[in-house]
Amino acid sequence: MQELEDIFAADGPLADAIDGYTPRPVQQEMATAVSDALSSRARLLVEAGTGTGKTFAYLVPALLSGIRVIISTGTRNLQDQLFHKDMPELSRALGRPVKVAILKGRSNYLCHHRLSLTEDMKGKSGRHLQQIRAWALSTQSGDIAELSDLPEQSPVWPQVTSTSENCLGQECPVYASCFVVRARREAMDADIVIVNHHLLLADMALKEEGFGELLPGVDAVVVDEAHQLPKIAGQFFGLSVGSRQLEYIARDTRAELLAAVIHDAETENLLDGLPARLADLRLTLQKGRTDYENLDTNSELALQRLDDYLGQLISRLDEIAEKSPGLAQCFQRFLVSLERIETIRKSDEKGLRWLETGHRGFSLNLTPFDVSESLGRFVNTLDCGWIFTSATLAVGDDFSHLESRLGLEEAAALKLESPFDYQHNSMIFIPKGLPVPSDPQFTAQLVEACLPLIDACRGGVFFLFTSHRALREAEALLKERWGENPERPLLVQGQMPRNLLLQEFRRLGNAVLLGAASFWEGVDVRGPALGLVIIDKLPFASPADPLTRARIAAITESGGNAFSEHQLPEAVLALKQGVGRLIRSETDTGVVVLGDPRLQSKSYGKLFFRSLPDMPITQDVQQATELLAGGEAGA
Repeated sequence: MQELEDIFAADGPLADAIDGYTPRPVQQEMATAVSDALSSRARLLVEAGTGTGKTFAYLVPALLSGIRVIISTGTRNLQDQLFHKDMPELSRALGRPVKVAILKGRSNYLCHHRLSLTEDMKGKSGRHLQQIRAWALSTQSGDIAELSDLPEQSPVWPQVTSTSENCLGQECPVYASCFVVRARREAMDADIVIVNHHLLLADMALKEEGFGELLPGVDAVVVDEAHQLPKIAGQFFGLSVGSRQLEYIARDTRAELLAAVIHDAETENLLDGLPARLADLRLTLQKGRTDYENLDTNSELALQRLDDYLGQLISRLDEIAEKSPGLAQCFQRFLVSLERIETIRKSDEKGLRWLETGHRGFSLNLTPFDVSESLGRFVNTLDCGWIFTSATLAVGDDFSHLESRLGLEEAAALKLESPFDYQHNSMIFIPKGLPVPSDPQFTAQLVEACLPLIDACRGGVFFLFTSHRALREAEALLKERWGENPERPLLVQGQMPRNLLLQEFRRLGNAVLLGAASFWEGVDVRGPALGLVIIDKLPFASPADPLTRARIAAITESGGNAFSEHQLPEAVLALKQGVGRLIRSETDTGVVVLGDPRLQSKSYGKLFFRSLPDMPITQDVQQATELLAGGEAGA
């Protein structure tokens, strides 16, 4: 086997084959630790600061190991990058061809059967449907990511892809040409399989329920963006049923009736009446997230009426379900949805019952307080190596918070600092004299304090908020200050899909983007397009959020300290993500504004600073504006 030291050297194969490759000692250190963990089937946590090159640091050992490896990523975009770019590039550079497969959830693949049903219902009109039909004739993988010019949010996609609930399996008339089946076969035959966290968790659930394995048996699992896994697991191991889900089942039932040439007036009338029952319930519910226990009488009655109505619809479908596999499946889907509603309504399991209501729909949810037992049981009993990596795993130098959330019994830990020169290329600015974050004037005073820095910044600005209320207030203040046609374009979360908003931000080069939670991580803007990141408050989860309140109560009831064990470490990790938006390459420069005065007034502020990159800290506006104008932090 090639020595890692030679591979990552300045005159090694990576430097020869990959444009812009730069040797980094921390990358080699991580690669060595990963290689050792793979060979010994150990458990390893690696925090790799921005610029470490962690992707290559785990891909190279995986390629050289000769064992079967699953790589799980936080997003489908990263899946595609690993499969289409990084893996082929490294394989060529190392001269080590291996069989690599990418496997996504079934909703990422075109379903021939559902495409046919949609065309039967709607005809072949519609620009998006025509695009899909033309692509369906040539695609080899059926991966909808190939059709990049069709918006990911297009309402056509759910109609022409399947889910585990609506897939007909081997009873499907076009099962032999199923793209999901083909992708799974390729994964079973591959040395390295690239999945995402949702699919990894699906495999965990299948193993626990004894139904078999979705993914092939492997010798090691590498989990990238591992900090996301506990949160996704909380959603995955719970129960959820919502208005949109019921609407989809009703739509599919109509399509199956049409495909089977069944004209059943009673069923059709019941399907016609379902939207009104869903709307009646939605209108009684409080907007946002609420505890189920806080439902008022009107909402309880509306939910009971929906429950009864679904019972009528299910009884009718039971009489005609045998007429086609598709109708039988729709009957089962409605039945499962009703069972979930009743489980959530009557549950005495250890978990939180809650509702989420928006302008167009609602969902009922049962979420476990703690997923560490489920995750830990899977990780600790599976005989393979586990590598968990991310830029944000440790609180200070302590990995125990994530270890406990993952349910790890024993794991080695390695923290690698970023190789970037934060001392000279960046700075933290803390405004003087701001009131406490709960003060009604806090956002207005923060905006005022940041205007000189925004004016001095030659590139774009991220203004990140912990609440949508504060974001809207800042938007109004900036529009009032700058007028309708500002010299700096103002982009606001919600104006357009996130990916389009980021494209516009990069294109403009000097915009101010106001964003909330979804912009705190997973956003990569390099170069002069981003020179200033403003974070309004420490990202403590709102105690009004039912999930947060329930976790606090559960920890307190068990004799723990909810603030130090949960709220504080979660806020530290979230702030690390937000600050990490600024410096994304060796040549990036800029300033991070931290507006929360608790960083200096509270003792826990030191823990936040210890967890961040080694950046100079100042309250001098002139120092910050000089760096933004082209100076150095250490000058």
